[in-house]
Amino acid sequence: MITVVTESKAAPRVGRDVWPIAVVVIAGSILSILDVTIVNVALETLSHDLASSIGSVQWVATGYMLAIAAVIPVSGWAARRIGTKQLYLVSLVLFTLGSVLCGFAWSIDSLIVFRVLQGLGGGMLMPTGMMILARAAGPHRVGSVLSVIGVPMVLAPVFGPVIGGLLVENFGWRWIFFVNVPVGIVAVLLALRLLPSARAEKAGPLDWIGVALLSSGLPALTYGLAEAGSGGGFASGQALVPIAAGLGLTAAFVLHALRAARPLLDVRLYGNRAFAASSATTFFLGASLFGAMILMPLYFQVVRGDSVVRTGLLLIPQGLGAAVTLPIAGRLADRIGGGPLALTGAVVTTLSTIPLALLTAGTPAWHIEAALFARGMGVGMAMIPAMSAAYAVLRPEQIADATPQLTVVQRVGGSIGTAVLAVALDHSLRHAAGPAATAAAFRHAFWWAFAISLVAVAPAIVLLRAERRALRERATPGAAGRAAGIAREAA
Repeated sequence: MITVVTESKAAPRVGRDVWPIAVVVIAGSILSILDVTIVNVALETLSHDLASSIGSVQWVATGYMLAIAAVIPVSGWAARRIGTKQLYLVSLVLFTLGSVLCGFAWSIDSLIVFRVLQGLGGGMLMPTGMMILARAAGPHRVGSVLSVIGVPMVLAPVFGPVIGGLLVENFGWRWIFFVNVPVGIVAVLLALRLLPSARAEKAGPLDWIGVALLSSGLPALTYGLAEAGSGGGFASGQALVPIAAGLGLTAAFVLHALRAARPLLDVRLYGNRAFAASSATTFFLGASLFGAMILMPLYFQVVRGDSVVRTGLLLIPQGLGAAVTLPIAGRLADRIGGGPLALTGAVVTTLSTIPLALLTAGTPAWHIEAALFARGMGVGMAMIPAMSAAYAVLRPEQIADATPQLTVVQRVGGSIGTAVLAVALDHSLRHAAGPAATAAAFRHAFWWAFAISLVAVAPAIVLLRAERRALRERATPGAAGRAAGIAREAA
């Protein structure tokens, strides 16, 4: 496979025609990601108002995640079959309709069903939006443009609990769904007007075997990880059986995809060393980011006794740190490649986790806020450059296969990170008695977060070396002409 790297001196400016497209994609991304966390703060209220147990109400969150995991693999084929603009519009309408129905739900069962419908739309918003942006920007500008998607990616988990807490306290739980409706309607109108027309391509017949394997394997894996993180641990039957089934079905899909002529997803892309390293870096960064997202709110509430709204406000520095570095990192990735930035960001994320692993019940708040800000900067510096590096080494027709795979890698990484840290925390809290012991339990869990961040450094090093090798190959006679030809085709 021919590898394309961006120029090391200057990258072409992003045209004004691309930024309106980015605005539409951001709107959809905010809706999809925000709804993952905004509902979590309302689970206790839902349990009371709908007269259901916490175990039943948990399916309001779990059903949404399972629907997302099931639909993402099909998004690449669907985008080729009906066109990216058309698929994005369908996804927005499904999500908005699901939000309306969730707001009018009359029982826990109806709410779960409507959340699944909402997840089917929300699951396709992010990958389809990334396809549209990557194609509009071209490989030499993809870092700058994808950095705008990174902002809601890191800010939504931070602001979700704050917004959810304010809505539940002041207006009731139904408004955590109704709030999506005006945004969804505006996003549909903007998409109709601003998104470029996209013709349907020759998608071929749908790989039904691949759909059956992957769209059941990923939800099974996601469910098992959620069960492990909810307190059962990885050894419990509720977690172990679906995890094993999910891994088995996913492995079967990989074997099938390597043999099929038109598989649901082209796993041969991982034969490209840079793409594989980029995916691994994205996986572990997702595990580190979203895994730690479950620890910090609990630390503030359990150890320090803060309210839900105050907890959300205390988490803002991490989102601000990412928001500061994301645009800069995106532009630099277009100029020098994603490898150096991904490695630097992974190192910063790892080092800034150490102060969190030393927390006590009386740690000054500004120490925590400074560590969170630095950690946010590290994640913002690494996440988008790692993903943009994956796009930069692919041909335009491979984007539809690459995007859902990168999305799956990040979401599964986040699920695994969340489960691992939740299990580590739960195990330590069982033996904790008193504030000092409780704080020690959180320190133990944060050392696990440190270890996950540290592992992300290894594939980032591989990504850096792969980019450098590609740059040397491009400088040899003949390679430059081939690379330039692909770059012209992509632009």
